[in-house]
Amino acid sequence: LLALMFMATVVVACLYKRDWGGETVTYAWSERIASLIHLVPPILIFLVVVGSIYAGWATPTEAASLGVIAALVLAAYHRSLSFRMLQEVFRGTMRTTAIIMLIIISAVFLNFVLSAIGLTTQLADFIVSLGLSPLGTLLLIVAFYLLLGCFMETFSMLITTATIVTPIVVSMGYDPVWFGILLMVLLETALITPPIGINLFVVQSIRSRGRLKDVMIGALPFVLTMFTMVALLIAYPQLALWLPQQFY
Repeated sequence: LLALMFMATVVVACLYKRDWGGETVTYAWSERIASLIHLVPPILIFLVVVGSIYAGWATPTEAASLGVIAALVLAAYHRSLSFRMLQEVFRGTMRTTAIIMLIIISAVFLNFVLSAIGLTTQLADFIVSLGLSPLGTLLLIVAFYLLLGCFMETFSMLITTATIVTPIVVSMGYDPVWFGILLMVLLETALITPPIGINLFVVQSIRSRGRLKDVMIGALPFVLTMFTMVALLIAYPQLALWLPQQFY
């Protein structure tokens, strides 16, 4: 649903300001249809990973390994598999893993300190003491994540706050699966929300020219789209729960 909303946002934005659509390139329908064959390999990898999880054949970690094997087979088929490529992949994987492990270690220590000083209980008592309705409390949590996402990376924000916020939300009667999906959308929304969303600066850093202001303006339609998605998830929880309920 969110992907469809993004597609609609792009179409509407380009119709509103045609310069955003870039240079018009025309292809015959025969060329367009013929190019669809290139979508088959990534779709197959996706089906291997997600399908093995939902079929109960593999855990998420095992499914990720199957995805790696499928990608290697695809690379070998296209004759792009080489020792140098594997070396770069291993180096990048080790670097990313080391960064993630440092974040997890820091988050574990932070959670230990927060629990030791009783901040988790104090925060829960503070929210309860406000006397807000469940919806009011949820909206407060939404604002909290949107603000926090402007300063923290997604993974570290999730690790350090989920153990505090989730019990509060579940105690109010909300479904934990639904809140998990809502939380993911909130985290990603916060990262592109002007003026200090982290991903805005990431995009600006890889641009060859242009101002940060242009990146912020370009992100606004997508921010509004994600706000709409958050509102829809709150108003209609079944949008997030229908698919999981079909499997479990």
